[in-house]
Amino acid sequence: MASRLNTREHYADLLDKYDTWLFDCDGVLWQGDKAIDGATDVLQLLRHHKKSVLFVTNNATKSRVNYKKKFDSLGVEAHVDEIYGSAYASAVYISSVMKMPKDKKVYVIGMAGLEEELKEEGISYIGGTDPEDNTLAGFSLAKWTPDPTVGAVLCGLDTSVNYTKLSKAFNYILRNEGCAFLATNEDSTYPTAEGLLPGAGAISAPLRYALGRDPIAIGKPKGTMLDCIKAKHDFDPKRTIMVGDRLNTDIEFGKAGGLATLLVLTGITQESELSGPNASPTVPDYVTNSLGDLRALIA
Repeated sequence: MASRLNTREHYADLLDKYDTWLFDCDGVLWQGDKAIDGATDVLQLLRHHKKSVLFVTNNATKSRVNYKKKFDSLGVEAHVDEIYGSAYASAVYISSVMKMPKDKKVYVIGMAGLEEELKEEGISYIGGTDPEDNTLAGFSLAKWTPDPTVGAVLCGLDTSVNYTKLSKAFNYILRNEGCAFLATNEDSTYPTAEGLLPGAGAISAPLRYALGRDPIAIGKPKGTMLDCIKAKHDFDPKRTIMVGDRLNTDIEFGKAGGLATLLVLTGITQESELSGPNASPTVPDYVTNSLGDLRALIA
Protein backbone atom coordinates (compact mmCIF):
# COMPACT_ATOMS: atom_id res chain seq x y z
CA MET A 1 0.00 0.00 0.00
CA ALA A 2 1.22 3.50 -0.82
CA SER A 3 2.28 5.76 2.03
CA ARG A 4 0.05 8.84 2.20
CA LEU A 5 2.10 11.97 2.88
CA ASN A 6 0.39 14.78 4.79
CA THR A 7 2.68 16.04 7.55
CA ARG A 8 5.86 18.09 7.69
CA GLU A 9 7.64 15.04 9.14
CA HIS A 10 6.61 12.93 6.15
CA TYR A 11 8.04 15.44 3.68
CA ALA A 12 11.23 15.93 5.74
CA ASP A 13 11.82 12.17 5.66
CA LEU A 14 11.39 12.19 1.86
CA LEU A 15 13.87 15.05 1.52
CA ASP A 16 16.41 13.16 3.61
CA LYS A 17 16.05 9.85 1.74
CA TYR A 18 16.49 10.99 -1.86
CA ASP A 19 19.28 12.93 -3.55
CA THR A 20 18.05 12.79 -7.17
CA TRP A 21 14.51 13.86 -8.07
CA LEU A 22 13.02 13.04 -11.47
CA PHE A 23 9.89 14.97 -12.41
CA ASP A 24 7.25 14.47 -15.03
CA CYS A 25 6.04 17.89 -16.23
CA ASP A 26 2.44 17.95 -17.49
CA GLY A 27 0.14 17.38 -14.53
CA VAL A 28 3.00 17.63 -12.02
CA LEU A 29 4.67 21.02 -12.55
CA TRP A 30 1.94 22.57 -14.69
CA GLN A 31 -1.42 22.04 -16.32
CA GLY A 32 -1.41 23.46 -19.84
CA ASP A 33 0.13 26.91 -19.47
CA LYS A 34 -0.58 27.25 -15.75
CA ALA A 35 2.00 26.30 -13.13
CA ILE A 36 0.82 24.02 -10.30
CA ASP A 37 0.53 26.12 -7.16
CA GLY A 38 3.73 25.89 -5.13
CA ALA A 39 5.67 23.74 -7.63
CA THR A 40 8.34 26.37 -8.31
CA ASP A 41 8.85 26.88 -4.56
CA VAL A 42 9.41 23.16 -4.05
CA LEU A 43 11.94 22.95 -6.88
CA GLN A 44 13.85 25.89 -5.37
CA LEU A 45 13.76 24.10 -2.00
CA LEU A 46 15.28 20.97 -3.52
CA ARG A 47 18.04 22.92 -5.23
CA HIS A 48 18.74 24.77 -1.98
CA HIS A 49 19.31 21.37 -0.35
CA LYS A 50 21.74 20.41 -3.17
CA LYS A 51 19.41 17.84 -4.69
CA SER A 52 19.78 16.90 -8.36
CA VAL A 53 16.64 17.87 -10.28
CA LEU A 54 15.82 16.32 -13.67
CA PHE A 55 12.74 16.60 -15.85
CA VAL A 56 11.50 13.53 -17.71
CA THR A 57 8.60 14.08 -20.07
CA ASN A 58 6.85 12.00 -22.73
CA ASN A 59 5.83 15.20 -24.52
CA ALA A 60 7.53 15.01 -27.93
CA THR A 61 6.06 18.19 -29.42
CA LYS A 62 8.96 20.37 -28.23
CA SER A 63 12.74 20.03 -28.37
CA ARG A 64 14.67 20.44 -25.14
CA VAL A 65 15.65 23.98 -26.15
CA ASN A 66 12.03 24.97 -26.77
CA TYR A 67 10.86 23.07 -23.71
CA LYS A 68 13.18 25.25 -21.63
CA LYS A 69 11.32 28.28 -22.97
CA LYS A 70 8.15 26.90 -21.40
CA PHE A 71 9.95 26.46 -18.07
CA ASP A 72 11.19 30.04 -18.35
CA SER A 73 7.73 31.41 -19.15
CA LEU A 74 6.32 29.75 -16.02
CA GLY A 75 9.19 30.90 -13.82
CA VAL A 76 10.56 27.37 -13.33
CA GLU A 77 14.35 27.08 -13.15
CA ALA A 78 15.60 24.45 -15.58
CA HIS A 79 18.68 23.86 -17.70
CA VAL A 80 18.67 22.15 -21.09
CA ASP A 81 20.86 19.29 -19.85
CA GLU A 82 18.31 18.59 -17.09
CA ILE A 83 15.47 18.06 -19.58
CA TYR A 84 14.81 14.61 -21.03
CA GLY A 85 11.95 14.41 -23.49
CA SER A 86 10.80 11.44 -25.54
CA ALA A 87 11.73 13.36 -28.71
CA TYR A 88 15.36 13.56 -27.56
CA ALA A 89 15.37 9.94 -26.36
CA SER A 90 13.93 8.80 -29.71
CA ALA A 91 16.66 10.59 -31.64
CA VAL A 92 19.33 9.07 -29.40
CA TYR A 93 17.76 5.62 -29.82
CA ILE A 94 17.85 5.89 -33.62
CA SER A 95 21.44 7.16 -33.75
CA SER A 96 23.04 5.21 -30.90
CA VAL A 97 21.01 2.03 -30.42
CA MET A 98 19.65 1.34 -33.91
CA LYS A 99 22.77 2.95 -35.38
CA MET A 100 20.76 3.78 -38.48
CA PRO A 101 23.09 4.38 -41.46
CA LYS A 102 23.58 8.02 -42.46
CA ASP A 103 22.13 7.36 -45.89
CA LYS A 104 18.79 6.36 -44.36
CA LYS A 105 15.91 8.68 -43.42
CA VAL A 106 13.12 8.73 -40.84
CA TYR A 107 9.53 9.33 -41.87
CA VAL A 108 8.01 11.49 -39.12
CA ILE A 109 4.47 11.71 -37.86
CA GLY A 110 5.03 14.49 -35.37
CA MET A 111 5.73 18.15 -34.80
CA ALA A 112 8.65 20.59 -35.02
CA GLY A 113 10.19 19.62 -31.68
CA LEU A 114 10.66 16.05 -32.83
CA GLU A 115 12.29 17.22 -36.06
CA GLU A 116 14.65 19.52 -34.15
CA GLU A 117 15.93 16.67 -31.97
CA LEU A 118 16.47 14.43 -35.02
CA LYS A 119 18.38 17.22 -36.74
CA GLU A 120 20.51 17.75 -33.63
CA GLU A 121 21.49 14.06 -33.76
CA GLY A 122 22.37 14.33 -37.46
CA ILE A 123 19.41 12.21 -38.59
CA SER A 124 17.73 12.95 -41.93
CA TYR A 125 13.94 12.98 -41.98
CA ILE A 126 10.92 13.63 -44.17
CA GLY A 127 7.22 14.12 -43.44
CA GLY A 128 6.43 15.85 -40.15
CA THR A 129 5.78 19.53 -40.73
CA ASP A 130 6.38 19.35 -44.51
CA PRO A 131 3.45 21.27 -46.12
CA GLU A 132 3.11 18.52 -48.73
CA ASP A 133 2.08 16.07 -46.01
CA ASN A 134 -0.04 18.52 -44.03
CA THR A 135 -3.06 18.36 -46.27
CA LEU A 136 -6.69 17.30 -46.10
CA ALA A 137 -6.67 16.31 -49.76
CA GLY A 138 -7.19 12.67 -50.62
CA PHE A 139 -4.23 10.29 -50.89
CA SER A 140 -3.51 8.04 -53.88
CA LEU A 141 -0.71 5.50 -54.17
CA ALA A 142 -0.77 6.05 -57.95
CA LYS A 143 0.32 9.68 -57.44
CA TRP A 144 2.98 8.99 -54.79
CA THR A 145 6.64 8.11 -55.27
CA PRO A 146 7.93 6.49 -52.07
CA ASP A 147 11.46 7.20 -50.84
CA PRO A 148 13.43 3.91 -50.76
CA THR A 149 15.88 5.33 -48.19
CA VAL A 150 13.31 5.54 -45.37
CA GLY A 151 14.59 3.18 -42.69
CA ALA A 152 12.23 4.06 -39.84
CA VAL A 153 8.81 5.55 -39.15
CA LEU A 154 8.65 7.58 -35.94
CA CYS A 155 5.27 8.54 -34.46
CA GLY A 156 4.84 11.25 -31.85
CA LEU A 157 2.00 13.54 -30.88
CA ASP A 158 0.84 15.28 -34.06
CA THR A 159 -2.08 17.71 -33.88
CA SER A 160 -2.15 17.80 -37.69
CA VAL A 161 -2.27 14.05 -38.24
CA ASN A 162 -4.16 13.08 -41.40
CA TYR A 163 -4.80 10.25 -43.85
CA THR A 164 -1.82 11.18 -46.04
CA LYS A 165 0.66 10.82 -43.16
CA LEU A 166 -0.86 7.57 -41.98
CA SER A 167 -0.91 6.15 -45.51
CA LYS A 168 2.72 7.01 -46.20
CA ALA A 169 3.87 5.68 -42.83
CA PHE A 170 1.90 2.47 -43.33
CA ASN A 171 3.41 1.86 -46.74
CA TYR A 172 6.98 2.61 -45.68
CA ILE A 173 6.74 0.01 -42.91
CA LEU A 174 5.03 -2.44 -45.25
CA ARG A 175 7.25 -1.94 -48.33
CA ASN A 176 10.72 -0.85 -47.18
CA GLU A 177 12.63 -3.90 -46.01
CA GLY A 178 13.73 -3.58 -42.38
CA CYS A 179 11.86 -0.30 -41.83
CA ALA A 180 11.49 0.18 -38.07
CA PHE A 181 8.17 1.17 -36.50
CA LEU A 182 8.88 3.51 -33.57
CA ALA A 183 6.73 5.57 -31.19
CA THR A 184 8.05 8.39 -29.00
CA ASN A 185 5.62 7.15 -26.33
CA GLU A 186 2.31 5.35 -25.91
CA ASP A 187 0.38 7.82 -23.75
CA SER A 188 -3.30 7.36 -24.54
CA THR A 189 -4.19 10.87 -23.43
CA TYR A 190 -2.56 14.27 -23.02
CA PRO A 191 -3.51 16.60 -20.13
CA THR A 192 -4.25 20.28 -20.75
CA ALA A 193 -5.53 23.00 -18.42
CA GLU A 194 -9.00 22.58 -19.93
CA GLY A 195 -9.09 18.76 -19.88
CA LEU A 196 -7.79 15.67 -21.65
CA LEU A 197 -6.97 15.29 -25.33
CA PRO A 198 -5.80 12.21 -27.32
CA GLY A 199 -2.11 11.49 -26.73
CA ALA A 200 0.73 10.17 -28.86
CA GLY A 201 -0.42 6.60 -28.35
CA ALA A 202 -3.68 7.49 -30.07
CA ILE A 203 -1.72 8.81 -33.08
CA SER A 204 0.11 5.52 -33.66
CA ALA A 205 -3.00 3.41 -32.90
CA PRO A 206 -4.35 3.40 -36.50
CA LEU A 207 -1.00 2.10 -37.75
CA ARG A 208 -0.87 -0.57 -35.07
CA TYR A 209 -4.31 -1.75 -36.10
CA ALA A 210 -3.62 -1.63 -39.84
CA LEU A 211 -0.24 -3.36 -39.54
CA GLY A 212 -1.21 -5.84 -36.85
CA ARG A 213 1.94 -5.07 -34.88
CA ASP A 214 3.11 -2.79 -32.09
CA PRO A 215 5.79 -0.12 -32.41
CA ILE A 216 8.96 0.00 -30.36
CA ALA A 217 8.08 2.64 -27.74
CA ILE A 218 10.87 4.91 -26.49
CA GLY A 219 9.39 7.05 -23.71
CA LYS A 220 8.13 6.18 -20.23
CA PRO A 221 7.58 3.57 -18.94
CA LYS A 222 10.20 1.96 -21.21
CA GLY A 223 13.75 1.64 -19.89
CA THR A 224 15.20 3.39 -22.95
CA MET A 225 14.44 6.76 -21.39
CA LEU A 226 16.20 5.86 -18.14
CA ASP A 227 19.20 4.52 -20.07
CA CYS A 228 19.39 7.89 -21.83
CA ILE A 229 19.45 9.69 -18.47
CA LYS A 230 22.03 7.30 -16.98
CA ALA A 231 24.34 7.98 -19.92
CA LYS A 232 24.47 11.66 -18.94
CA HIS A 233 23.93 11.69 -15.16
CA ASP A 234 25.49 9.54 -12.47
CA PHE A 235 22.98 8.71 -9.72
CA ASP A 236 22.22 6.00 -7.17
CA PRO A 237 18.82 4.42 -7.98
CA LYS A 238 18.28 3.67 -4.28
CA ARG A 239 18.46 7.39 -3.50
CA THR A 240 16.43 8.51 -6.50
CA ILE A 241 12.69 9.23 -6.68
CA MET A 242 10.37 9.61 -9.67
CA VAL A 243 7.51 12.10 -9.22
CA GLY A 244 4.57 11.75 -11.59
CA ASP A 245 0.83 11.97 -12.08
CA ARG A 246 0.30 8.85 -14.16
CA LEU A 247 0.42 5.29 -12.82
CA ASN A 248 0.94 3.48 -16.13
CA THR A 249 3.82 5.66 -17.30
CA ASP A 250 5.53 7.67 -14.55
CA ILE A 251 5.10 5.21 -11.69
CA GLU A 252 5.72 2.13 -13.84
CA PHE A 253 8.83 3.86 -15.21
CA GLY A 254 10.19 4.46 -11.73
CA LYS A 255 9.44 0.96 -10.51
CA ALA A 256 10.98 -0.69 -13.57
CA GLY A 257 14.15 1.32 -12.99
CA GLY A 258 14.43 0.47 -9.31
CA LEU A 259 13.52 4.01 -8.20
CA ALA A 260 11.20 5.16 -5.44
CA THR A 261 7.95 6.68 -6.73
CA LEU A 262 5.76 9.59 -5.63
CA LEU A 263 2.31 10.04 -7.17
CA VAL A 264 0.65 13.46 -7.23
CA LEU A 265 -3.08 13.85 -7.89
CA THR A 266 -2.96 17.03 -10.01
CA GLY A 267 -2.97 15.25 -13.36
CA ILE A 268 -4.25 12.01 -14.87
CA THR A 269 -4.57 9.58 -11.94
CA GLN A 270 -7.65 9.90 -9.73
CA GLU A 271 -8.08 8.90 -6.09
CA SER A 272 -10.46 6.09 -7.14
CA GLU A 273 -7.59 4.31 -8.92
CA LEU A 274 -5.65 3.86 -5.68
CA SER A 275 -8.13 1.77 -3.69
CA GLY A 276 -11.45 0.00 -3.97
CA PRO A 277 -12.81 -2.35 -6.65
CA ASN A 278 -11.26 -0.42 -9.55
CA ALA A 279 -7.82 0.04 -8.01
CA SER A 280 -4.84 -0.14 -10.32
CA PRO A 281 -2.34 -2.98 -9.81
CA THR A 282 0.39 -0.34 -10.02
CA VAL A 283 1.07 0.98 -6.52
CA PRO A 284 3.34 3.99 -5.90
CA ASP A 285 5.56 4.16 -2.84
CA TYR A 286 4.15 7.53 -1.81
CA VAL A 287 1.10 9.65 -2.59
CA THR A 288 0.46 13.35 -1.99
CA ASN A 289 -2.24 15.63 -3.37
CA SER A 290 0.15 18.05 -5.08
CA LEU A 291 3.85 18.75 -5.43
CA GLY A 292 3.07 22.04 -3.73
CA ASP A 293 2.38 20.11 -0.52
CA LEU A 294 6.13 19.91 0.06
CA ARG A 295 6.05 23.62 0.82
CA ALA A 296 5.36 22.49 4.39
CA LEU A 297 9.15 22.20 4.66
CA ILE A 298 9.62 25.89 3.93
CA ALA A 299 7.63 27.16 6.91
